[in-house]
Amino acid sequence: MLSPDDENSVGRESVTNHCHGAGSVATIGFFDGVHRGHRYLIDQVKEVAERHGLQSVVVTFDKHPREVLHSDYMPQMLSTLDEKVARIRATGVDRCEVLPFNEETASLSAFDFMRMVLKDRLGVEYLVIGYDNRFGHNRSEGFDDYVAFGKQIGIEVIRAKALVLNEVNVSSSVIRTFLSGGEVDLAAKCLGYRYALQGKVVGGVKEGRRMGFPTANIDPSSVRTMIPAPGVYVMTANVGDGKERPAMMNIGCRPTFDGETTTLEVHIIGYDGDLYGSEISVSFVKRLRSERKFASEQELMRQLQSDRQQVLDLLG
Repeated sequence: MLSPDDENSVGRESVTNHCHGAGSVATIGFFDGVHRGHRYLIDQVKEVAERHGLQSVVVTFDKHPREVLHSDYMPQMLSTLDEKVARIRATGVDRCEVLPFNEETASLSAFDFMRMVLKDRLGVEYLVIGYDNRFGHNRSEGFDDYVAFGKQIGIEVIRAKALVLNEVNVSSSVIRTFLSGGEVDLAAKCLGYRYALQGKVVGGVKEGRRMGFPTANIDPSSVRTMIPAPGVYVMTANVGDGKERPAMMNIGCRPTFDGETTTLEVHIIGYDGDLYGSEISVSFVKRLRSERKFASEQELMRQLQSDRQQVLDLLG
């Protein structure tokens, strides 16, 4: 799945649920989104660890390797680092080791990573490899190579089973494909939870308020994760008080008003508080329709009223 890190970086951030032990069972990957496939892999790590009386460890990285290897790469992330670590911790794994990924990391071979980092620094005795996992410089080696390296340095390498849903191997790239097509409900099935965005509310042109649909306008530049395809979505919104409120969201350029830039406009049903400058979180339930240009504001208002009723019907 990913590439490894240099021995001097190990333990730069260690998130621990239990006390450290002498030996461990580990897996390694970027774990973006910590989806159902990742959790299935982590469960296998925990099973091996319990069977052998060892610690279970997830080794991950602070940034996507392609951010370091390709300066012009802009990753479409499913989760922030903090969100990722929190979800890994929620699996009940004993330790989560977050390793900084840099140029030194990228130049490290798979053998050196396994020897210096996994064996010498983390005490790994068993390494559980995800079905699509490749690591090391240029990701040139594969599972059979890892097995051979492990025999030399005292690590037993185990191939993990993949999670298959509807004949598809669950992966972060599959989930990104669903989101880029607006299929947020399918993304949620793979994630095991509703995909969400978090961002800062900024001032808008108040056209929605004039039509009876006040919106919280999220600044797209404040969103650190992938924004799904343009369209109108059924949502739930959390304004910071822990309460999930029914909402609808338009992602697009507001063609009825000849807009040119992408906006994220959230109408929180039954809420009219001042959210300017605050951070809110919105979760995607279902895509209602694509964005389109209406002949008049009145036609748009009728459609928005229909959209709102569909949201209420769906969310109860």
